[in-house]
Amino acid sequence: MLMPKRVKRRKQFRGTMKGKASRGNKISYGEYGIVAAEPCWIRSNQIEAARVAMTRYIKRGGKVWIKIFPDKPITAKPAETRMGSGKGTVEYWAAVVKPGRVMFEIAGVPEETAREALRLAMHKLPCKCKIVSRADLEGGDNSEN
Repeated sequence: MLMPKRVKRRKQFRGTMKGKASRGNKISYGEYGIVAAEPCWIRSNQIEAARVAMTRYIKRGGKVWIKIFPDKPITAKPAETRMGSGKGTVEYWAAVVKPGRVMFEIAGVPEETAREALRLAMHKLPCKCKIVSRADLEGGDNSEN
């Protein structure tokens, strides 16, 4: 699973996920990508499951880029524990994803193969997503300006 090698502080506040992604909202490496349509936390095992689903489908062809990293520690207290006695222990690591964030990119395979691989990966993720191409995102930006 993905997780930071070392962190400055062991535990973090939950934070808020309002607003759209201002960074990581363009396809910079590949030709096709998965874009988040709603805010969510994506756990490290979900990122790994999506990666495995994509790479299995494209059968060692093409290249996959993962553009999110789980750097937020999520804590939990044991079941049937009384209130108080501090914050729980770190259970897993999550990536904070806002709408518009490009999470995965793929290149080097035909379009229908890429779209099917990304569709399989989307089923592993906890939020609503959409598949976009580099042309889609570039075209959308130019029409807004």
